[in-house]
Amino acid sequence: MALKLRLARHGRKKAPVYAIVVADSRAPRDGNYIEKVGVYDPRQPKDSAQRVVLNGERIAHWLGIGAQPSDRVSYFLGKAGLAPMPTQKNSVEKSKPKAKAQERLKEKTSKEEAAKAAAAEAAAAPAVETPVEAPAEAAAEAPAAE
Repeated sequence: MALKLRLARHGRKKAPVYAIVVADSRAPRDGNYIEKVGVYDPRQPKDSAQRVVLNGERIAHWLGIGAQPSDRVSYFLGKAGLAPMPTQKNSVEKSKPKAKAQERLKEKTSKEEAAKAAAAEAAAAPAVETPVEAPAEAAAEAPAAE
């Protein structure tokens, strides 16, 4: 019989409370279980001590027998120090930008490169300064003020 440490949903509609239970892996999620070893209340604040309550002694017993925790329960156990912290799974394929976003990114980088090239050409070309003539009115007022 394969044992699992997993969550069983309790509570009313739209107000879940999960029991952390030891169950046969073939049993349904909210079906029969062997022992209740903790409670997870997602409605509590994240820093609350009542958010996750674990019976460490019984959990250590069941882990020693060979019970396998689910992903969420193994995270709770890792935070409590009852088991090693699991590695975070990151699906690289799901997190990649889709085709249209990749096209937009390529267009944006090509425009930026073209703008940099144009700026480099403008900086490399010798600057020819044309003398700026003072306006006639300003020249006429200057001698009159003397």
